[in-house]
Amino acid sequence: MEEKTLVLEAMAARKVAYAPYSGFSVGAALLTKSGKIYRGCNIENAAFTPSNCAERTAFFKAVSDGERCFAAIAIVGGKAGEPPADFCPPCGVCRQVMAEFCDPDEFRILLARSPEVRKCFSLRELLPLGFGKDTLKKGGDAR
Repeated sequence: MEEKTLVLEAMAARKVAYAPYSGFSVGAALLTKSGKIYRGCNIENAAFTPSNCAERTAFFKAVSDGERCFAAIAIVGGKAGEPPADFCPPCGVCRQVMAEFCDPDEFRILLARSPEVRKCFSLRELLPLGFGKDTLKKGGDAR
């Protein structure tokens, strides 16, 4: 699948974000290794901590459908009602969720301002010393 297509899916997901408190809407499109796309948007809550990021929404939808193998995610975000002015990287909690399900060297994270303006990173680049299954197996040594 083309990166541009995945970004367009993330942009579509962003349109349904529920962000009445921050005014910052985010959309994500998660690509499974089998080629299926799961969209996610951020969903805020007046109590703040029950809010959920777009990336985790997409992952939780996919995992709840039985998916476990992922290839890439596209993320777009910015002031609600306006085109993204900058790249919107995933927060630390979302990176940790990605680390649970994705190969840090193979999983691609596309940050985009538009279908044409995007940057691509591996999960390892954005989470260089991630805590995951291997950390537990090694007794806490992430190297």
